Amino acid sequence: MTVRYALFDTAVGRCGIAWGADGAVTAVRLPEESQEATAGYLGGGSEPSDPPAEVARVIAAIVDLVSGSNLDDDLAWVPLDMSGLTEFQRAVYDVARHIPPGATRTYGEIATQIGLPGSARAVGRALGENPYPPVVPCHRVTAANGLTGGFSAGGGVETKMRLLATEQAVLGLW
Repeated sequence: MTVRYALFDTAVGRCGIAWGADGAVTAVRLPEESQEATAGYLGGGSEPSDPPAEVARVIAAIVDLVSGSNLDDDLAWVPLDMSGLTEFQRAVYDVARHIPPGATRTYGEIATQIGLPGSARAVGRALGENPYPPVVPCHRVTAANGLTGGFSAGGGVETKMRLLATEQAVLGLW
């Protein structure tokens, strides 16, 4: 499968997106320490390209979301190529995709929602491998103690907090 990618500017920095021939998104990357590093996360062998209209629409929606200009769009409509993922990852990402901007869920709540209570750590690992942030908004998933939990994208927890602040999310003890 031929995968193409494009880098684009957002309020949090230069992000990247990759897509296949069918237009489904194969990866999204928040800014890394360099453009080359961001592009490197989008999949080996992918080629830079101008995005087709459907991918340009996804890019515009990501730009709007991370700038806070459209907090009504949870990006759940974005077509994702999940062919290389496990069923567990797919289940976790499907639940996470429907967390609205400004809301948060805990790793344990997602574990319960997918029918596997007690698997909060596995949920955290799956979200740590999320190839689609913020389309799959792993930044909206927090630890049960009200703390942020981890964040594997560039900038780490600082980027997670910035995204949550943009969405006006409230963190705290439940």
